[in-house]
Amino acid sequence: MKKVLFIIILSSLAAVVFSQSKEFTISGYIKDKKSGETLIGASVSDLGNPQSGTITNTYGFYSLTLPQGVYKIGFSYLGYTESIREIELNKNIQINIELNEGVVIEEIVISAQHEERRKNVEGTQMGTVELPMENIKKMPAIFGETDILKTLQLLPGVLSSGEGNAGFFVRGGGPDQNLVLLDEALVYNTGHLLGFFSVFNTDAIKNTTLIKGGMPANYGGRLSSVLDIQMKEGNLKKYSVEGGIGLISSRITAQGPVVKDKSSFMISGRRTYILDLIQPFLKGSSFEGTNYYFYDINTKWNYIFSEKNRIYFSGYFGKDVLKFRQPTRDFVFDLPYGNSTGTLRWNHVFTQKLFMNMSLIYNDYRFQVSGGQDNFSFKLFSGVKDWNLKTDFDYYLNPRHSLKYGINYTYHTLTPNTASATTGEVNFETGFKPKNAHETGVYFLDDMKLTNKIFMNTGLRLSLFSQIGPYTSLVDGTQYAKGDHVKTYGGIEPRWSLNYRVNKELSIKSGVSVTTQYIHLVSNSASTLPADVWVPSTELVKPQRGIQYALGVFKNFKNDMYETSFEVYYKDLQNQIDYADNYVNDISKDLENSFVFGKGRAYGAEFFVKKSLGKWNGWIGYSLARTERSFENIEGGRWYPAVYDKAHDLKIVANYQINKKWDCSAVFIYGSGRWFTPVRGFFFVEQNINLFYGPRNSTRLDAYHRMDLSVTYTPKAGSKKPYQGSWILSIYNTYNRKNPFFVNFDVTSDFETGATTIEGTKITIFPIIPSITYNFKWNQK
Repeated sequence: MKKVLFIIILSSLAAVVFSQSKEFTISGYIKDKKSGETLIGASVSDLGNPQSGTITNTYGFYSLTLPQGVYKIGFSYLGYTESIREIELNKNIQINIELNEGVVIEEIVISAQHEERRKNVEGTQMGTVELPMENIKKMPAIFGETDILKTLQLLPGVLSSGEGNAGFFVRGGGPDQNLVLLDEALVYNTGHLLGFFSVFNTDAIKNTTLIKGGMPANYGGRLSSVLDIQMKEGNLKKYSVEGGIGLISSRITAQGPVVKDKSSFMISGRRTYILDLIQPFLKGSSFEGTNYYFYDINTKWNYIFSEKNRIYFSGYFGKDVLKFRQPTRDFVFDLPYGNSTGTLRWNHVFTQKLFMNMSLIYNDYRFQVSGGQDNFSFKLFSGVKDWNLKTDFDYYLNPRHSLKYGINYTYHTLTPNTASATTGEVNFETGFKPKNAHETGVYFLDDMKLTNKIFMNTGLRLSLFSQIGPYTSLVDGTQYAKGDHVKTYGGIEPRWSLNYRVNKELSIKSGVSVTTQYIHLVSNSASTLPADVWVPSTELVKPQRGIQYALGVFKNFKNDMYETSFEVYYKDLQNQIDYADNYVNDISKDLENSFVFGKGRAYGAEFFVKKSLGKWNGWIGYSLARTERSFENIEGGRWYPAVYDKAHDLKIVANYQINKKWDCSAVFIYGSGRWFTPVRGFFFVEQNINLFYGPRNSTRLDAYHRMDLSVTYTPKAGSKKPYQGSWILSIYNTYNRKNPFFVNFDVTSDFETGATTIEGTKITIFPIIPSITYNFKWNQK
């Protein structure tokens, strides 16, 4: 006890002595010199003591406090040339820095200084990946479109939810357990064309960050990971237009100043047209009048009032539309679904150490099916709508402590399923009434330097969720009026990450993350449509809880040209939700009585090696993992593998620059096959054949593997002319591997002999798919 008291007193005296020394602060914004766009995660460091440094926040703001003196300060960012300033620090100074893009010297791209390439070693947070847009655009593409989510799925620990599906799984978590943010707005559905495309147009995106190793305390509401995406702000200096024309879709993006160096805009659009092109060939067939397309629009505007105040408005609107018409039968079928988001933000600098961002956010996801024939029509609808108000503070106390704290409030409205039908003069309505809820979170975290070798990010998040009326209890029939509290849950969520830096090129990291999730996605695995249902926590549906433990070693080689890491993790999941066995979709019955609840566990090891520089670059990622679930009401609580459990998962990405005009890239993927539940036999009920299934997820499909290739040709590479174009030829599934996606069981009966047989057929989706796209870009001189 005396030793503990002595340490506390000694620490307090040290803090007093430290606070009495003369210190001053350098602060400002770091921007791209050509466009004026702020740079996220740029490094600011004292070159005489590189450990005394900081990075810019989500809005490009930095703050560095040092004792009085003369310093050489380095400002650097991946892909840009470092700027070095000699600064005499005898007062608080505000300096805005503009960085130039990197240059080519001896065929090696100077993409950043060593401290930039050492972020994997020096960063405290485990499992954090930042992907530059230029790297994403070099990946081989399906249907001529590069894709953020498909690129992320090439990392170890990140799995696709299936070929032709935009969902993803991170370290054994479900697709709903990923917090997907677009300019801070929550995105509930990430896919177009039934999942073949993601909703993120790469031309409109500025920065992408994935956190899979345990999220810091400023994020909440999900269990497994964070995908934080920011849209471009718009060029503050000059106008530019870029886009692409492909076989299936085209896109265009425009940006430029509204008021030079004070206000800018960005607007981007994308649309498919494949069925428009083949409409002439459908005439006279049963598909005449059928059409499908998707479109999305990204837009952003910002205005700089002063060095202390800036506002942003950004929005996204996307929609898929499937129309099926049979004029001869007077039959109509429509399937529209999509997301819309809007974010209004205010940045304010209170002092050189205190930065605030306040956001008002709206998001709306809708799924609808409608149709009719003769005098009969029907409509099915489900969706989620949120209003969110949040305030976040960054306080740069000193080089040893960087604090974040804030509060987040969300009002949820969830409509699991409603239905209506009309025939003649009769109207019929059924389904579930919308459910409403309040969700609040407050957090505090400290990114601290304990010693010259030990760094810690520790934080605490407190969350509160309350279901409110109108609602009728399924337990005792109590009726709750609008706004009445039905059921309230709370969560205490500690988070911490620790980094022990052995030397400049080697570190050992560990982390623990406790998370709570109050909104749940319940999937009907038999459905191929995006008709999954989102439900809130209620008196019957408890919040999901998760805890993840992680440990890793991070090492760079050959002057930081090679980055390597080895991580192991264990994840415990509670209150997992699924449909009961033999569930039948009946919207006249309450959905909450159709669920079963259980637990999950996931554990594994991940290996990653990346080459960042040179003509040859790319990475290799491998994971060995298990993901299991257990439900008391399913097979007596037996642990069984989740559908997306993959024991082995290997990804190889290679890029090669032949010369200034020609680039090529290749991707190879190998993974264990998907699990499925086999059919063991059949039985008759009133002359109807019913299948008898074996143990859940007890059989694997064949292993999945494929290779994708692409070549980019830029005729006028290096030209200083305002217009530049390039051609991209890509081949998906180059050797035409028939990867099974699921097994379809057919039952046939011979009435003459009375014999009945069951035959399983492996269903594949994508054969070899070549595509070509022309990309263009125009910059104002």
